[in-house]
Amino acid sequence: MKKYLYFVALMLTTTCLQSCLDENPKDQISEDELFSTSHALVQNTVATLYYYIGGNSESQGLQGTARGVYDYNEITTDEIIIPIRSADWYDGGFWENLYMHTWTASDATLLKTWNYLYQVIVLCNRSLQRLTDNSHLLTTQQLATCRAEVRALRAMYYYYLLDLFGNVPLVTSAETSIDEVAQSRRSEVFKFTFKELQDVEQLLANEHSNIKGDYYGRMTRPVAYFLLAKLALNAEIYTDDNWTDGLRPDGKNIFFTVDGARLNAWQTTEAYCEKIEKCGYRLESRYENNFKVHNSSSVENIFTIPMDKTLYTNRFIYLFRSRHFDQGSAYGLGSENGPCATLTTVKTYGYGTPNVDTRYALNFFSDTVKVDGHTITTDNGDPLVYRPLAVINFDISGTLFEKTAGARMHKYEIDETAYDDGKLQDNDIVLFRYADVLLMRAEAMVRNGGNGDKYLNQVRARASMEPREATLKNLLDERLMELCWEGWRRQDMIRFDTFHKEYDIREPQHNEESRFTIVFPIPSKTLSMNKNLKQNPGY
Repeated sequence: MKKYLYFVALMLTTTCLQSCLDENPKDQISEDELFSTSHALVQNTVATLYYYIGGNSESQGLQGTARGVYDYNEITTDEIIIPIRSADWYDGGFWENLYMHTWTASDATLLKTWNYLYQVIVLCNRSLQRLTDNSHLLTTQQLATCRAEVRALRAMYYYYLLDLFGNVPLVTSAETSIDEVAQSRRSEVFKFTFKELQDVEQLLANEHSNIKGDYYGRMTRPVAYFLLAKLALNAEIYTDDNWTDGLRPDGKNIFFTVDGARLNAWQTTEAYCEKIEKCGYRLESRYENNFKVHNSSSVENIFTIPMDKTLYTNRFIYLFRSRHFDQGSAYGLGSENGPCATLTTVKTYGYGTPNVDTRYALNFFSDTVKVDGHTITTDNGDPLVYRPLAVINFDISGTLFEKTAGARMHKYEIDETAYDDGKLQDNDIVLFRYADVLLMRAEAMVRNGGNGDKYLNQVRARASMEPREATLKNLLDERLMELCWEGWRRQDMIRFDTFHKEYDIREPQHNEESRFTIVFPIPSKTLSMNKNLKQNPGY
């Protein structure tokens, strides 16, 4: 029997959906050993899949690394910008292309992101096959719960794929060859993903995934509920197979069945938000508690990437790459002096006015920078001062505040004992949290003709901010202030129909009024290897 190491061998080739797996790894153990007991079977079909949610290299993981899912969802928006600072951050125009929406299908990093997402889907398909092949090792209940967990993970990755790329191949069998891989409409992938999560939700453990223990970092029932709420909230987008025609389905006329009731998209969003509430989540008393070092006790966080600098290789580079060199040195850590908040962002928070939002200081290092109460000084002895309003062009080379323009990422408490220049930290990376659930519920109510003030103002009250009416504009602004740096802005802007428009220092691209940029192009190398696939419109 062929030997291979399961979690090394199941790696895709450069175009991912080309069905070839690395079957000759250097380190090998027998398949009999991998699947000899129920424990070994579960470890090598379910547990190993969680390795891929975080990452330690570019384009890998759902968050924490560069040039992947997170950057395509954030640097493309009015929230964050990585301006050119002389020789720093030009990088062949990569960051400018993201911000200006001038990416192309030939971008190598886009291909890496596509490959990463499909890599995990193929691994899930293989795991499901292995579970079936070795089902005699498990009880009927064990097999059902293991399969449910893998199916839920696979559904989550299809959620990211349909969100980013629109019309994508839907592959659900480990036996599918490249010749059989066909492209599915976005609405079909959406319906599959939604149904998969509904089918398995009751088989998943009703546990808080963010808390250390047997279900730490795993796909549990509340995580599935969150994904179902997100899918329903974006149903107008995800059921639209022709997003360049200027027409969008109406969420009031998109229906789902939830617990036997026929609900429209907005009612469905509310229903799953309510289910999450009943699972025992609530807002933390203090916003910053969700992002502190050792934040696994949060009563608000729903799904996180576990971080432990001595146990895991998952990296979190965003603090490292945002702060100025002298700030990094003051912590005894590294830095890259890159990403900062846009003018849109700081103005939304009310920066420079008497009514600045309290979350501004929690999300950004701004103005004079201090560490442990001491002002940081630069090489010439001057205080280090970030200039939030100085990012007036994408290329700020040669300007007075070239190195200090822009408010920098804060949000996560600095782990001053972190390794690898601060990239290996003990703060778990927050993917889903309950504040977002409240804002989703408020938005769904408003879109359905109701009043979402109650849920919007629960979030604002925690921040000690005055109540606001839950209008769509106020909700979009609130999502920026509450969820800044958390990877949601592109999706939000698309749903609120602002992503393709002019904002800040970005002007729309040619024909962008058609909204063709609300999905990314299918990577050209993938198209060249599979003639069954067609490019998304506009590219």
